[in-house]
Amino acid sequence: MISKLLDFLSNYLAHRKGLLPIVGLALILVNLALQFFAPGSFITTSHFFLHIGLMVAIFGLMLAWAL
Repeated sequence: MISKLLDFLSNYLAHRKGLLPIVGLALILVNLALQFFAPGSFITTSHFFLHIGLMVAIFGLMLAWAL
């Protein structure tokens, strides 16, 4: 089951090389917007979406380079 999922994901992402970096950038922009709309919450003080977005974008760039 996991093998089929990985096979499907690699085939799907091979044709959409810029999808993960765009998703990562969107998460970073969500973090920026949350700084203004929810300034005191745990999500904004820990910069959760910033860190997740950065990891997704870097992983997407590395994956696009490999595919």
